[in-house]
Amino acid sequence: MKSYKTKFKTILATASLAVLFSATSCMKDLEQTPTVSVTSETIYSNFANYPNALAKLYGGFAHGGQDGGGGNPDINGIDGNFSQYTRQLFTLQVLPTDEAVIAWNDGTLQTIHKMNWDSSNEFIGAFYYRVFTEIAFCNDFIRNTTDAKLAQYNITGDNLVQAKYMRTEARFLRALSYYYALDMFGNVPFPTEDNMPIGSTQAPPRISRADLYKYVESELLACATDLKDPKAAGYGRADKAAAWSVLARLYLNAGVYTGTTQYAKVIEYCNKVINAGYALQHKVIQVPDPNNPGETISKDISYQSLFLADNDKNNTEVIFPIVFDGIKAQTYGGSTYMVHAAVGGTMPAAEFGINGGWSGLRTTKAYVGLFGGAGTNDMRGNFFTDKQTLEIDDLGNFSNGYAFIKYKNMTSNGQEGSDGPTHGSGNFVDSDIPLFRLADIYLMYAEANLRGGGGDAGTALGYVNALRARAKANPITSMNLNFILDERGRELGWEMTRRTDLIRYGKFTTASYLWPWKGGVKGGQAVEDYRNLYPIPAKDLVANPNLVQNPGY
Repeated sequence: MKSYKTKFKTILATASLAVLFSATSCMKDLEQTPTVSVTSETIYSNFANYPNALAKLYGGFAHGGQDGGGGNPDINGIDGNFSQYTRQLFTLQVLPTDEAVIAWNDGTLQTIHKMNWDSSNEFIGAFYYRVFTEIAFCNDFIRNTTDAKLAQYNITGDNLVQAKYMRTEARFLRALSYYYALDMFGNVPFPTEDNMPIGSTQAPPRISRADLYKYVESELLACATDLKDPKAAGYGRADKAAAWSVLARLYLNAGVYTGTTQYAKVIEYCNKVINAGYALQHKVIQVPDPNNPGETISKDISYQSLFLADNDKNNTEVIFPIVFDGIKAQTYGGSTYMVHAAVGGTMPAAEFGINGGWSGLRTTKAYVGLFGGAGTNDMRGNFFTDKQTLEIDDLGNFSNGYAFIKYKNMTSNGQEGSDGPTHGSGNFVDSDIPLFRLADIYLMYAEANLRGGGGDAGTALGYVNALRARAKANPITSMNLNFILDERGRELGWEMTRRTDLIRYGKFTTASYLWPWKGGVKGGQAVEDYRNLYPIPAKDLVANPNLVQNPGY
């Protein structure tokens, strides 16, 4: 597994730098198909090119451009690091919630937490175009690996078998991006390998949210049949369990997306993942005993190890991560952003394996309150409070709001990541970002059970208590839906699910749950319900007459 990941990261970096698809998204027409500098036949007639072409698709989730560090960006009009996929996913899923605020005042960034954005917001636009750039990459790969094309290119034997698996991986990655489009924007452009051929000058058609739901579901079901078995594809690559996980989340939010709930299907697909051999991560290490020089004591880092620089090693819990590497896959987005932006004030940067903090991200007192305060025994509530105030009087002041410790560029044995400050630049972080892990599956099962989806109540309680036991939190004997929402906040903080969760519970825009600076006032206030969806970027409405703006914008 170790050697595979190293190889995969090398391929990812190489493919991201190579001009395989030289794709620069254009605000004018979305460029739903990549601009190709060499012919498809040149690339796809040689199976040796397939791993690099596929790695470009995975690299689309990790990198913002063709060059390292976000250079030669895929998207015009915004820095390649700002537009990196998970960085903007964090911006739109975490920053408008109780989980985080940011000190920076770049452009319209502060409107995200204040929830007063409009259709010209460059960060909303960055994610929108990032999603459709990724879809364009995937469409091109899928278009050139049909059965007819593979026969034309004389791809045979085991190469043919592997090419078909790769094609299904591309379909999964496209479906995942369409899922985010469905969740955040609703009614969107709908380019596929069929309706947007190479060289097309036609604007892509519009698809309704309900129809996009059906499409994403059908694609994921197909992928769940055709992908490799769980854990058989190799670390960082999609398999059946990844497809089942996205399906579970899709069904969990079906009531929001379509008006019809699908909780029984949540249980069904959670069970598929649970029965696939994953287990909660547990890790105990030996550290020096402060009271007995030369002796060691045991330290439980089970939860923390999920977010360290070596979280790819022997990780029993992660189902589908976005892969990063401080040397081979450098970006100022991804986990590099997650670590640097969360460090500032008196926080010792060296303890995070970096050369210094960016003094950006903190959390709100509402989120701290999920743990009963900063002095909790719950290991998931890891807050830095020295010279930090609980109250946030000034969003732009890093010292306002407790710092939240999640990711570190340190390994489980206390060593810096590959680009740590003592032997490298201290700029780039090794930690992978898990998009789906077993803990999320446990919590989805518990929620679907409480919402009448079937399953077993005792089993659901056992799953939640397993998470709490790992975190050293007290066990519970009963639970309700509000408890599950809070537990999701505790377990999955900063893991880019919070906005979607709050919407499903009717708490994202309403006054039923307030947090500091929600709606642009210190104490928090309700905002308009239309903000449950982000706007279609104004520039794309001008470029594509098929599109219609979401209500309210």
